[in-house]
Amino acid sequence: MSLIDFFTNYAMFLAKLGTVVIMILATVGIILLLVMRAKAGGNEYFDVKNINQKYEQMQLLLKSVMLPKKEFKKSMKDIKSKHKEEEKKTKEGDYKRRIFVLDFDGDMRASEVTSLREEITALLAIADKKDEVFVTLESGGGMVHSYGLAASQLKRIADKEIKLTIAVDKVAASGGYMMVCVADHIMAAPFAIIGSIGVLAQIPNFNRFLKKHDIDYEQLTAGKYKRTLTMFGENTDSDREKMKEELEETHVLLKEFIKDNRGQVDIENIATGEHWYGKKALELGLIDEIRTSDDYLSESTKDANIYKIHYVRKKSFVEKILHPVIKLFENNLL
Repeated sequence: MSLIDFFTNYAMFLAKLGTVVIMILATVGIILLLVMRAKAGGNEYFDVKNINQKYEQMQLLLKSVMLPKKEFKKSMKDIKSKHKEEEKKTKEGDYKRRIFVLDFDGDMRASEVTSLREEITALLAIADKKDEVFVTLESGGGMVHSYGLAASQLKRIADKEIKLTIAVDKVAASGGYMMVCVADHIMAAPFAIIGSIGVLAQIPNFNRFLKKHDIDYEQLTAGKYKRTLTMFGENTDSDREKMKEELEETHVLLKEFIKDNRGQVDIENIATGEHWYGKKALELGLIDEIRTSDDYLSESTKDANIYKIHYVRKKSFVEKILHPVIKLFENNLL
């Protein structure tokens, strides 16, 4: 063997070994993260912001720079008069409608559902049928059971007969759309990605690598289908067929859920795994309106009091280090 061949084979071995090590480290990292979360107690609180005040402050800042001093003072007086009028109406029991804003930024495990369930529990304790819940959602999908739970949390709002509006500014695909379809009204930006109603499973297999290096891998199961495809064992056509059967069953459940919650769609036409941009999604009945969340909220400040609710759990030092690594692992390997 020449020196070049030796170093080439050695480099390939290191690359394969590195892949295994990364996966092991990522798995250990996920376990550590879950342990740290379980131990984290008392570092939780709700952050509530008045969106009306935010927009008002932005306008005042611009006016202070752009308007002559006299006009700016007049603008300030107008705002004070408006506030006094609103206070008077409130005392008389003439309340503005309220919009509660929640954000959901989904990853593979829909880990934001931890915050979502707390936020929904809190707002349902004070919201009534005159109010509205507005969710800005971004997710490319992920684990079915995780997104099923997230969709069920949103369903709690609909079950209380409180209007639920969901806005998609970037992407709501697969499990993300499973959440979106629960809404009474769905809006999306013109180039937001909508759909991808399908089911996907993919795993690497290191069986040939292990055999080549005389490494035995043993896996014991009780139950014929306890494990189908495996990362380290030898996969058979029977294993693949069973896995495909399970994926088809999951796809049927996903289609039924979407059809139950959004009856106007032609489910067989849209449940092909394809995705569409805003305008086409509107034509297919996947959404109700082409509009951004910013436009809707800024317009709604005229006749509603808007509150943004966020459940915050402070991350430990270890979590802050591990979280980006785990997210990178999910996005590239799962």
